[in-house]
Amino acid sequence: MSAVPQDADGLVYVSLAQLMALQFQARALSFVARQPQGSILAGNHASRLRGRGLNFDELRRYQPGDDLRHLDWRASLRTGKPVVRTFTEERDRPALIVLDQRMSMFFGSRRSFKSALAAELAALAAWMVFNAGDRVGGLVFNDQRIDSVSPLRSRKRVEALCSRMVQHNQQLNAGNPDCEGDDQLDKVLQQCLVLAGHDHLLCIVSDFAGAGPRTLQLLRQLASHNDVIAMQVYDPLALDLPQNGRLLVTQGELQVELAVERRQVHQPLGDFLGGRLKDVATLLRRSQVPLMMFSTAEEALPQLRSELGKAGAPRR
Repeated sequence: MSAVPQDADGLVYVSLAQLMALQFQARALSFVARQPQGSILAGNHASRLRGRGLNFDELRRYQPGDDLRHLDWRASLRTGKPVVRTFTEERDRPALIVLDQRMSMFFGSRRSFKSALAAELAALAAWMVFNAGDRVGGLVFNDQRIDSVSPLRSRKRVEALCSRMVQHNQQLNAGNPDCEGDDQLDKVLQQCLVLAGHDHLLCIVSDFAGAGPRTLQLLRQLASHNDVIAMQVYDPLALDLPQNGRLLVTQGELQVELAVERRQVHQPLGDFLGGRLKDVATLLRRSQVPLMMFSTAEEALPQLRSELGKAGAPRR
């Protein structure tokens, strides 16, 4: 196991203090507040988030102004007087924040690594849920392990979840083997199906590397009874490959230096990286899950604020 980084600067590695401090930045954000027209969480661009449900409270005598749709006809006939059913809004609902810390996330060409940006976004999402009065839990996974934290409305529970995020994040190292191509993402979504029966909020923060037909099927299953939001983290290198210079590429064990100014290198590499990003984004949109896209070249908070209130067109 690699040594824990001593200098967690928030750009390559995150710290627990950094993630805990995000509670205050998240106060002005909400997944379920009234969204502006054209927001990614409103209208036809994506399914609306389910509001909290209603629980039956009691039967009582009808009072002027009561909604006639709530009349209980059987009770009214039995008592000879109009009786209505009253309801209370559910106090909270559980949320699962799902964070990807696989080796495919341990990369960054500008500002921060995908793994660090994703951890910050996941922590912001957890604090948004907590600040709204809902229960927070989650799953944090890497190429070999999936850690689960059950939902609870407790600051200590958010701290426990953030602690798992930091633990996975700080274990990432260039010397770790890259297990891309396995079905770890699908295993995580399958576990989400077990944990989230219905009426959960699931926020999945990942680059969605390795996503395929099974991923699409699992996302649709999850979204049929829950609110699911996909946060796709990407590096701008996938969209704007430099025209010259040399690019060092590694899969954890072998390293290759590519001369990107050469056309026979630049074009296929650019097509591969850009096509891969677009393929994953297309798959996520086919699942009918609201998709937010986040670049490692920018800070997490402004991007999240923009995505929550953004018009339907996807970024670039």
